[in-house]
Amino acid sequence: MIQRLQHQPAVCITVHSTRGSVPREAGTWMLVFAQGEWGTIGGGHLEFEAMASARALLTAPSADPFPVEKRFVLGPSLGQCCGGEVVVQLARVTAQDIPRLQQSHEHRLQPLALFGGGHVGKALVQVLAPLPFAVRWIDSRDEIFPSDVAPLVDCEHSNPVHAAVPDLVPNSRVLIMSFSHAEDLDVVAACLKRQREQKDLPYIGLIGSATKWATFKRRLAERGFSEAECQQVTCPIGVPGIDGKEPEVIAVAVAAQLLQA
Repeated sequence: MIQRLQHQPAVCITVHSTRGSVPREAGTWMLVFAQGEWGTIGGGHLEFEAMASARALLTAPSADPFPVEKRFVLGPSLGQCCGGEVVVQLARVTAQDIPRLQQSHEHRLQPLALFGGGHVGKALVQVLAPLPFAVRWIDSRDEIFPSDVAPLVDCEHSNPVHAAVPDLVPNSRVLIMSFSHAEDLDVVAACLKRQREQKDLPYIGLIGSATKWATFKRRLAERGFSEAECQQVTCPIGVPGIDGKEPEVIAVAVAAQLLQA
């Protein structure tokens, strides 16, 4: 949607400052076009009024001063129960602002490495697409990735698949669900080796049962990894209490756990 600026101007609404209970934090922003918008600053009457102001600015003479600040008191003026105060900044943006806006958007995303392009991997990518993650999707098989992948998903062929681990972005979350238990074990071992050296993978999740993990722990011990190191791996994955085995159900449970982490 940011690329739409190549053809149409917009007004960027940014939450400049807040006080008290408010829908979104400072720094949150959205784009408002003459028809349509991208993103949200929290919804409700606040967003309705802010978008109306933005569209009025779209039709204003270009010589008018920008940016413009507007203050909203959520309780008295808008009838919202939050009761806080929001100051938004409105600024006209065009194609020349695309790099800055893309960098700002991507800076707010958490890097996530997903190993495995199977049914659960495909379902996860769909669930994660609107969430604040920049996904690096990795598989050892050719032609495994679908053609309609979301823009912020980077598909990568790596054979052997665990060779991608040393190059992961620091502080990446890692999900491991390849087609092969042997590949899964190699990726887990590569992640633990990286943790031993760099300690920069805050979440390592492995799909599978408690029985699978018990077997993996024995094999990891044979490779020289301690019990404490193995405790850095989450297996099974997903928030407790969601018991369905359908790929889409697993994907929702895992995405919820990632957000908790």
